[in-house]
Amino acid sequence: MAGGGGAEDDVNLTPMLDVVFILLIFFIVTAQFIKEPGVDIVRPDVDNKATAKPLAILVAIDAESRVFIDKKEVAADEVAFTIKQMREDNPRGKIVVQADVASEAEVLVDLMETINKLDGATVIDVSAKRE
Repeated sequence: MAGGGGAEDDVNLTPMLDVVFILLIFFIVTAQFIKEPGVDIVRPDVDNKATAKPLAILVAIDAESRVFIDKKEVAADEVAFTIKQMREDNPRGKIVVQADVASEAEVLVDLMETINKLDGATVIDVSAKRE
C-alpha cells in the first residue's frame, strides 16, 4: 500500500473534454460572421453613416457594373430570384448594396427598383466607406 499508485489515483479527463467540446460547439453555432462581397469595392464617402447588422443580405456592384450576391456574379434578370431565395433563409435581414465609385448609377437604380418591386417595404441601405 505504501508504494505505488493504482488505477484509483488517475484523474478521469473525459467529462472535462466533453464540456470543452460542448462550449466550442456553442460558440461556433452562435457566432455571427461578417459577410464580404467577394469583389474589391471602392465605396464613396458620405456624411450620414449608420452601421448595419452583419446578417444583412449583401449585394455588390463592382467597377465594371457587374452585380455580385453572396460572392457570385448574378445576371440582371436573375437578381430578383436570387434575393427571393435569400429572403427565405433570412426574412428579417436588411439588404445592403455596396456600389463601387466607378460603377454606373443606372445599374444601382435598376437594382434598387428590382428590389422595390420584389418587396416594397424593404429598406435598401447603400454602403459607404468607413473612416
